Amino acid sequence: MQHKVEGIIIRTNDYGETNKILTLFTRENGKVALMARGAKRPKSRFASSAQLFIYGIFIYQRSTGIGTLNSADIIDSFRDVRGDLKLTAHGAYMVELLDKLTEDHERNPYLFELIYQMLHMLDEEMDPDILTRIFETKMLQVAGVSPVLDRCSLCGTGEEPFVFSVKNAGLLCRHCQGEDPHHIKLMPAVLKLLRLFQHIDINRIGNINVKPETKQQLKEILGYYYDDYVGVKLKSKRFLDQVDRLY
Repeated sequence: MQHKVEGIIIRTNDYGETNKILTLFTRENGKVALMARGAKRPKSRFASSAQLFIYGIFIYQRSTGIGTLNSADIIDSFRDVRGDLKLTAHGAYMVELLDKLTEDHERNPYLFELIYQMLHMLDEEMDPDILTRIFETKMLQVAGVSPVLDRCSLCGTGEEPFVFSVKNAGLLCRHCQGEDPHHIKLMPAVLKLLRLFQHIDINRIGNINVKPETKQQLKEILGYYYDDYVGVKLKSKRFLDQVDRLY
């Protein structure tokens, strides 16, 4: 059966001497794996399109198992993302996280729009650190492990001040904070941003100016939370951490 889809390449793997296996996240069919025959040859018709982050229209044939790519028309190559080490690192982390937390052939137009907007905003030179934190927060919802950010996760009170507890998957009020001796005292801006990231419409994200210390606590809290509740080990995360230390 032939399919025509709007998709973004989120992973590439060499296959043999001349072929590539492309993993696309598509608007119509979710995540699909396709064989791009001859894509490693310099003169191949797929040489320019069989690259990470390529956004385009893809036509492929599939009955069972892996599909075969027939044609690819590039809409956007996200050139600035691909040409900048820091932006590449952030983009690679996002697409690998998306890959790890989704199943094949599960249609999800929201996630397609999410990754498209993230790459588009990286290309528009919006703050990559903040975009990555937004993406991480949204993907916690996909994984079904979002932290409780509107009330105490134990007693349910909405009375501030709150601390953050990884152990209890969200906020703790002053009466319950003793239940987790390893709780984290939140900067007020961090709690405000976490709530914003959880609920913001991805099409309404604008420039968000954040102090370095606020960025650091956001990164630490989400990192601890992912380690405990998601547990995915990503090569791109190690690469991103290395690149971040250079900037």
